[in-house]
Amino acid sequence: MSVARMLEHDWFPRSLPANVRIGSHSWCYSSFSCLHYRSRRPCGVRIGHHSGIYHGTFFDLGPDGEVEIGAYCTLVGAIITTNARVVIEDYAFLAHEVVLADSDAATPFPAQSPPKSRDGAGAPRTVIRIGENSWIGARVVLLAGADIGKSAIVGAAAVVDFVVPPFAVVAGNPARLVGWTHR
Repeated sequence: MSVARMLEHDWFPRSLPANVRIGSHSWCYSSFSCLHYRSRRPCGVRIGHHSGIYHGTFFDLGPDGEVEIGAYCTLVGAIITTNARVVIEDYAFLAHEVVLADSDAATPFPAQSPPKSRDGAGAPRTVIRIGENSWIGARVVLLAGADIGKSAIVGAAAVVDFVVPPFAVVAGNPARLVGWTHR
């Protein structure tokens, strides 16, 4: 049996789920971020060291949902809704109200979901990945298939469901390549 883990500063009277791991010197604004959290994975959310999970961020994970956030990351009001795997690599910045969703329609996850396709290690397949040192602008929507390359920038309110090359700048709805950060 797991010991309830309350955040020292938390205003919400609920502990973090037992399968949430927060790295040293990282900040999570409240256990309220896990209000709709239903992951049954051994580690449903893993947050690296020196990362900030700020006000308005929500982990709306289904039973097979898994989120890995690297070190030195900042998420400001991001909404992550998945029943698969989302990876956010080191030094990534997600501005206000970014949505990461594995489907284009928001529906509640069933209590007993059908098994998802998995990689060889038994983990859910990665459906969204944000590369190291990438910047994601306000109100961006990243859908299944979004694979943001290293040091890429996604402009505000863009909708992405494709591979963005490293150092690319994409913007628009639907998003398209508009430039390069540097090479």
